[in-house]
Amino acid sequence: GPAFLFAWARMTVIQTGSIALPAFVFGDYASELLPLGEYSSAIYATGVVICLTGLNILGVKQGKWTQNWLTAAKVLGLLLIIIVSISFAALMPSTTSTAAAQNTAFGQAMIFVLLTYGGWNEAAYISAEVRDGKRNMVRALLGSIAIITLIFLLINLAFIYSLGLAGLASSEAPTADLMRRAVGENGARFVSFLIAVSALGAVNATIFTGARTNYALGRDFRNFAFLGHWQENTGTPTNALMVQGAISLVLVVLGALTRKGFETMVDYTAPVFWFFFLLSGVALLVLRSREPNIPRPFRVPFYPWTPLLFCAICLYLLYSSLTYAGIGGITGVIVLVTGIPLLLLNSQRSNSTNP
Repeated sequence: GPAFLFAWARMTVIQTGSIALPAFVFGDYASELLPLGEYSSAIYATGVVICLTGLNILGVKQGKWTQNWLTAAKVLGLLLIIIVSISFAALMPSTTSTAAAQNTAFGQAMIFVLLTYGGWNEAAYISAEVRDGKRNMVRALLGSIAIITLIFLLINLAFIYSLGLAGLASSEAPTADLMRRAVGENGARFVSFLIAVSALGAVNATIFTGARTNYALGRDFRNFAFLGHWQENTGTPTNALMVQGAISLVLVVLGALTRKGFETMVDYTAPVFWFFFLLSGVALLVLRSREPNIPRPFRVPFYPWTPLLFCAICLYLLYSSLTYAGIGGITGVIVLVTGIPLLLLNSQRSNSTNP
């Protein structure tokens, strides 16, 4: 039951919403460079979803090659911004004033802060395709989190060092403002290009990993058997990729209709995401209690305090996301609930074939 709803939520809310979200980011910043009219951001987002889904359908090598280049460009660009901000900070006007903190908004702020780290767990879904997964998967997860944390802290230090807390709080595009102040309008355009490239990397990675869980859904549940087709010559789950792309395009349309694509996708995904993250922590506690002697390739350190802390944080962020969410959040919850009758239908068919 919960396994089906989790796979259903990933296909219809979490993963597809996480594809549409950075697609809108790409659209917003690409529109700064070349606007395409009233729905420019949605047009760009649509094109990105179609092109990158098609690229991943062509083959796993093409998808991985694209991801490696996009990631390298993103990291190098962020390091360049950090260096420029520190180098030019002394020449910028002083911005030492501080902004007043509002404790009531802490939970909402953390939703967006942790969104920065979103995707760190996605590598686990391709563990079956990783050589020596027991050792390399742990290395990949810990190493990627460490690198992301370091870059995140450095870029925020650059913001504070160059813009000040008040300037950072009042800016809607702090990275562009930072580069604009440092090297002029060309710097702001460079940042728009950099963020667009970064968003492309996020879209491509999410497309790649998301299709794998859709494929597993098709293999495990007969109502979705068509998703379990694996294209041998390309090494990709073609049907799963196409369905994922189609749902993502529907969400792009939803975001375009609300005129707040990025915010709508955060609303849409956050409550469902944190709900299942919470259930993952609870499941760990339950399984360790029921089956303590089963050999485990990786044992959680400082058990049970680590999963208890994890569950407490997830519960708080679930509450914060429900408080923050608008129509997008309500839509996401409704879509999740629609999976319940499908689960019951699948159970009935399974019982009828296994008397």
